[in-house]
Amino acid sequence: MSKCASCHDFGVGTSGLKCLECHAEIRRRVEAHQGFHAHEYKKSTTQTDCRRCHMEHNGQKFDLTRLDRKTFDHSVQAGFVLQGKHHELKCEKCHTAKNIPAAARVEIKMKDMNRSFLGLGRECLSCHEDQHQGQLGRDCLKCHGQDAWKPAPGFSHDRTNYALTGLHEKVVCQKCHGPKPGEKKVQYKGLVSNGCQSCHNDPHRGAFQDTKFRGSCDTCHNTNGWKNNRPSKGFNHDTTKFALKGKHAETACSKCHKTADFHVQIAHERCKDCHEDTHKGQFASRAAGSDCSSCHNEKAYKPATFDRETHRKSKFPLEGRHIPLACVKCHEPEGKDAVYITRKLICSACHADKHDKEFEAAPWKNECDRCHTQDREGFLPSTFSVEQHAKTKYLLTGKHTSVKCGGCHKPLSPGAAKDVPRTFHFATETCITCHTDPHQTTKVTCETCHTPAEWKELRTFDHSTTKFRLEGGHEKPKCIECHPHSEPPASAVTAAASAVPAFEVAATAGGGAGAKTAPVFANTPMQCFNCHDKKDPHGGQFSSGGRNEDCSACHVTARWKPLDFNHDKAQFPLDDAHRNVACVKCHKEQKQAGGKAMNMYRGTPSECVKCH
Repeated sequence: MSKCASCHDFGVGTSGLKCLECHAEIRRRVEAHQGFHAHEYKKSTTQTDCRRCHMEHNGQKFDLTRLDRKTFDHSVQAGFVLQGKHHELKCEKCHTAKNIPAAARVEIKMKDMNRSFLGLGRECLSCHEDQHQGQLGRDCLKCHGQDAWKPAPGFSHDRTNYALTGLHEKVVCQKCHGPKPGEKKVQYKGLVSNGCQSCHNDPHRGAFQDTKFRGSCDTCHNTNGWKNNRPSKGFNHDTTKFALKGKHAETACSKCHKTADFHVQIAHERCKDCHEDTHKGQFASRAAGSDCSSCHNEKAYKPATFDRETHRKSKFPLEGRHIPLACVKCHEPEGKDAVYITRKLICSACHADKHDKEFEAAPWKNECDRCHTQDREGFLPSTFSVEQHAKTKYLLTGKHTSVKCGGCHKPLSPGAAKDVPRTFHFATETCITCHTDPHQTTKVTCETCHTPAEWKELRTFDHSTTKFRLEGGHEKPKCIECHPHSEPPASAVTAAASAVPAFEVAATAGGGAGAKTAPVFANTPMQCFNCHDKKDPHGGQFSSGGRNEDCSACHVTARWKPLDFNHDKAQFPLDDAHRNVACVKCHKEQKQAGGKAMNMYRGTPSECVKCH
């Protein structure tokens, strides 16, 4: 209490203070314009300005410093702007004894330096540990901000000798800049990159250490990923024996190179060396073997390049209605098990035989395209023409050329539907195969008298070819006089009409019950009495016991009256006297029943007394 002059100046005038004479550390800061006191202290000779903040004479435990932390502006009053995380910290977090360097401790008067606000530097390292251990300098703000230690927004690896790309950007710094084995010091300076193998092991075990690749991983790989990546732009697979195209260029290397040794030879000459043969060897017999490129390419397996146009060059060119068909229609089943080598090169292999095997044998051998086409009109109409028919056993002439095929080639089963098999092969080529024989003859063919041009147009018939030669008076009568119509029963007419084609019904004389049929030529009688019995001038003299004598014994066909009758063959040979007697002298005329007169020949007396 007796040493007031140590702090007070009792000179003339107003008394002053001697604070800065003892607190040299404050005086130095004020003179250097540094810190809080340089900003707040108003210089005067009396130094009484200190009393604005510090009050004395209140006991040893009284806090001499009056500081309102709520209104304290650190940036203005202390000259250090608090940013980011610094703004959230309490004063004691920074203003603590451990952050005061040894050089600053000498001039601080306070025994408990945790209560002092002096001695702190403005550099980051004044409070924070140097994680880089002096390798990157002391200016931390060049890379880091005050919001957080990580990330370092001011740092770009691109400004270094090793720019980070791909997956390297995601690697933590410690992976590359960690301490060497047995050391604690991190590495930021002096790192030397001798390629990928500075950090990574060589999985290829030196396979690419030759002059071609020079051991450089980036010839084939890039930093986007080691596995499932594609060869980098620096590697050209075309320089190998297998140039990558299409989907192959997108395939991961490991799909083909199963091990890390890329010097191992991989079979690649044929697709099946790597790919499964989905066609199960169907094309193995081809000259090119199972070369998939015939139908597929490297762009995609589907769709196949074998299209309908290509199909035209195969053994079975697609035409007509076959063109729009889906492949599975012929190549079943759908999917991987589809059969393509079907051997189905003829119509009957896929389609039902409409002719019920009629054309199975030579020379047709079920070759449908001889008569039919594959066009969009379908199976019908047939292309088999009249000209082609001329090459068969039956040449179409006359009216046959205008008859529809169905007129002759009828269903095998009468009354069946239209699409059932029809008859094309006939047992014979005679007219009665299709036409009913109106003449009821089996020995004389129709062509003998008729022509295909017209039924009623008759050829000249040589009757001498028959057993009954026409001579004399027989040459003049019409055919119908000897070959008359017959009267068939109604049932026979009906049956005949059903059997005769529609265009042949006109061959009958009416076609109904009771109508006359065509003349009958078969079994025509050759005896005179069969035709002349109704006009027998002899009144039945030469008919006895159901037997008719042959008229030719007395008559000839040239004339009725006999001029050269040989009486020597009769029971009464004529002698010289009788030869000059007229016939009627012995064969007298007599009247018969009905008043008809006729000469009597049978029963003429041969005794002389009968006439003389």
